[in-house]
Amino acid sequence: MTAPAPHSGGFPPGAIVAAVLISAEGTVVWWSHAAADLVGQTAEEVCGRPARELLADARDCAHPRIPARGRFRLRHRSGACIEVDFRTLSLEASLEVLVLASPASEAAGWGHDVALLRALFAQEKTKIVLCDTDLRILRGDLTKRSGTPDGVAPAGGRLRDVMPPAEAGAVEAVLRQALDGGAAVIGGTQRIGAVGERRDFPVCALRLEDAAGRSAGAVALFADISHEQSTRHDPDVFRQASLRISGSLDVARCAEELAEVLVSGFTDLVAVTLADSVLVGDEPLRALGGGELRMRRVAVAAASGAYPAALLQPGEPVPSMPDMRTLRLSQQGRTVVLTRAEAIAELHHPDLVSRYVPEDGHSVITAPLFARGLMLGLVIAWRTDRPDPFDEDDRNLLAEVTSLAAVAVDNARRYTREHRMVAALQQRPLPGSATDTPAAETAGVYRPAGGGANVRGDWFDVIPLPSFRSAFVVGDVAGYGLVATVAMARVRTAVQTLADLELPPEELLARVDDLVLRLASEAPPGSSHMVGATCLYAVYDPVACRCTLASAGHPPLIVIRPDGTAEVVEISPGPPLGVGGMPFEVSTLDLDPGSILALCTKGLVLTDEGLDSGMRRLASALAEECRGERSLEEAGHAVAERIGCPPREDLVLLLVRTRAVAPDRTVDWTLPADPAVVARAREMITRQLTLWGLDELAFTTELVVSELVTNAIRYAGGPIRMRLIRESTLVCEVTDPSNTQPRLRHARSTDEGGRGLFLVAQLASRWGCRYGERGKTIWAEQPLVASPHRD
Repeated sequence: MTAPAPHSGGFPPGAIVAAVLISAEGTVVWWSHAAADLVGQTAEEVCGRPARELLADARDCAHPRIPARGRFRLRHRSGACIEVDFRTLSLEASLEVLVLASPASEAAGWGHDVALLRALFAQEKTKIVLCDTDLRILRGDLTKRSGTPDGVAPAGGRLRDVMPPAEAGAVEAVLRQALDGGAAVIGGTQRIGAVGERRDFPVCALRLEDAAGRSAGAVALFADISHEQSTRHDPDVFRQASLRISGSLDVARCAEELAEVLVSGFTDLVAVTLADSVLVGDEPLRALGGGELRMRRVAVAAASGAYPAALLQPGEPVPSMPDMRTLRLSQQGRTVVLTRAEAIAELHHPDLVSRYVPEDGHSVITAPLFARGLMLGLVIAWRTDRPDPFDEDDRNLLAEVTSLAAVAVDNARRYTREHRMVAALQQRPLPGSATDTPAAETAGVYRPAGGGANVRGDWFDVIPLPSFRSAFVVGDVAGYGLVATVAMARVRTAVQTLADLELPPEELLARVDDLVLRLASEAPPGSSHMVGATCLYAVYDPVACRCTLASAGHPPLIVIRPDGTAEVVEISPGPPLGVGGMPFEVSTLDLDPGSILALCTKGLVLTDEGLDSGMRRLASALAEECRGERSLEEAGHAVAERIGCPPREDLVLLLVRTRAVAPDRTVDWTLPADPAVVARAREMITRQLTLWGLDELAFTTELVVSELVTNAIRYAGGPIRMRLIRESTLVCEVTDPSNTQPRLRHARSTDEGGRGLFLVAQLASRWGCRYGERGKTIWAEQPLVASPHRD
């Protein structure tokens, strides 16, 4: 016979149809009844004949040896050909061969059935048990565990031998129902396995029948759905993470949202740790290994109950860590899964174990918040109630979620840094919260919009002016963020520069209006309407106890008199800065010493009822909070807390308590435009300085007065006013009716004049000129040198 092509199918034991015994010479020795039925020939007809005569194809007879298995075609008595699958068995102590054969069509189906059974018994996630009609186990597998050899339920035993009694009883009830009814029965879900490793299995039971249709037992199928249950929320976890985490620009809130998302469908306990530098907007330092990590626990969450109190809590810094493999992998951007024992071995120290390992945690996964090659933070997730340990799918999911979260945290970090820079630019130029000058005591309160989340362009300023005067400024530039801050800085610088020129309030605002118009012309197309500002500028003279002010579309100021009454000062506000082409009106206000001026921006007086209602509310609050000996700073903060700040507006409040220069510290004279009065002016100055105990300043002051009075007589005419003011410094003023700008120049050696202002500049610590409604005033300032024998 020739050896036919190998056939991988064959047939299972018990499915054999025919049996033939063939001698060593190839003769049929024994012929079964099944063989007779298969080919239609009896044993008497076949025995003694060569076996090759039964074959339909002569090519199969070329080789005398019968292969171990294969497929042949046999000739039926009727002349038809029958294709059979066969196997050969060699008999012990004999050269005879037993051939077992069955029709190929039936053998193929039996082969598929066997393959199916093998596949079912080999599946990790599927368990099967065959029982007889008494529900004794014929074959089964209920103890299989991941990573361990297959465990087979004992043949002849009961389900209670491999399952808890309650669960075994429930499964047997399902099997009995299938045996009695004959139809497949779905018996709900059962938890099978050891404590801590138990999994959920839905149960399906089927009745087994023999060829006659009689009940031969039952089979129970268990499909492990624990993994599907643990991962069926995976798409939702990622979707929720993308929606919730990416929508926040607050670093800590991003961490909190991440923790809440993860415990909603992924893990039982989660903690998010961030680098200290990330929390303030800076980039984290590159690190590899343990030590002081400079990180802090920011957010925790638990799927059920409270987060364990023994573990590291939000706000607590991360302790010094050993040089762990897991930590190094995290610092390289890798997600790591560990068992409880592995985590304890990594941490090693009992104190660290108690702060990081929950009592009932059996599996942990750590994932870094990794962006641009830097570890911004770390996510640590534990499974306690969920029986399945973290696997590769969980690792991949958490890596995707933390990658998304890392981008959100990095964006929030950048926003925090930029906001901090804007806030610094906004607040750094502002004067100290409290100032103290001969003119007034001041205190300012500034609070950015939204508690600091949206910095706008509000500012206040206190500018010391010559002759002990002070300028008080409050302004509001349109817009918010860096653009408004830069515009505010430019406007504020312009106000300070023009204030040093001692321009009157209405003229100063007109000059600043020109600047804002220029800023609008420099703005990108379509955004020039966003460039604008309001401003209130006031100058207080402590000698005259008079305040001169002008407004550019700004809320008015409030005066709290020494008797405690509060009044909203009615002024004529000009247009906001940036409108152009319209004048600003000046107002004058006489004040008693100890009066309090309150200047604010609209954030403090913005109400639904309108500006007037807001101003009355502020006046009432100021009248109550500024009573008694309470400091201006305390009163300002109390008013700000009482009224509050709108979410989209900055709040600025500047409080000014006015002072007065005592009358005995000032003296002035009116002189005619006669050269002869120069000597007289020197005498009057010397006499007054002697009375004040400032004889040491007499010589220099005489020279200053002599030069200034001489210039006034020569170039301006009369009358001439001369004034001395003694406070923290000595100020000498000479006022004339001319508006001609004095010039400081260096006279040549042959010039007979031109050295007056040069001498004044050399003798005084500073000097300057300001213009009034009629003429100008040149002033010179000298530090005081008190006489040891006079007050």
